[in-house]
Amino acid sequence: MVVERISTIKEGPSVPFWDTEINQNKKVSVMRIVRFIKGEDSIYGIVEGEDVVELSGSIFGAYEKTENRYKLSDLELDIPVEPRTFYAAGLNYQTHKEKMATAIGMKASVPDAPDIGYRANNALTPHKSPVIIPSDATDKVNYEGELVVVIGKKVKHLTAENAMDAIFGYTIGNDISERNWQKSDGSMWRSKNTDTFKPMGPWIETDVSLEDMTTIVRLNGEEQIRFATNDMITGIVPFLVRMTKYLTLYPGDVIWMGTEGEAPNLLDGDVVEVEITGIGSLRNPIIREG
Repeated sequence: MVVERISTIKEGPSVPFWDTEINQNKKVSVMRIVRFIKGEDSIYGIVEGEDVVELSGSIFGAYEKTENRYKLSDLELDIPVEPRTFYAAGLNYQTHKEKMATAIGMKASVPDAPDIGYRANNALTPHKSPVIIPSDATDKVNYEGELVVVIGKKVKHLTAENAMDAIFGYTIGNDISERNWQKSDGSMWRSKNTDTFKPMGPWIETDVSLEDMTTIVRLNGEEQIRFATNDMITGIVPFLVRMTKYLTLYPGDVIWMGTEGEAPNLLDGDVVEVEITGIGSLRNPIIREG
């Protein structure tokens, strides 16, 4: 059965999402979408309980369910989407902004407008995959647990009234950063874009309530920080409105929305878990090259 997508705009902080299945004009369910390894390919599927139903077609357009069904626990997950462009919000939570300003000897201030940067796709790595810290990195390597917005359609010149309609769903990111490189280099080409420095996953969740979400980061099973996910300096809508004044966003583009607080330095053998309630948990081991 071919399925289509339609979008709805909801009042307040609840997030609009693509309906996943239209059958005789009835809404059936929302989606939790995984991307998993099958042979040499990466395949999309919809999570149904403990199972995953394989899809054919495009999750951003028309697709259909196949007869192939797998146990979720048996699958090797890939990053949930390969973005055409990988965006990142800059210093979007107050405590984190203050800590980073202190670290580089500057005064923290509230930005006049949303600040957006870019990251590199080569740095993306999936749930459970190791983060590899190069042997010449210093000991100042930190995590940042972030909400990731996944764009669902081509958009330009969004407004406050329709911006949320551009969102397909949400996933989780862990922005690994080498802070000394970040201070010394002329750009963030290696401090944030080294291979494996951007874990993302485990899946895309299309139905969340931003006002109810909490971000929790655990290091080796011990909670390090907990904060309200939606307690951003600049919310998602202002970012989308400002970005699309100048940029066209495309299906599969991702926007990482920033983090709160500060993190301890990561050591060889550590395991970082970023949980966002309503989505799930992203977990990755840390390996330092010898």
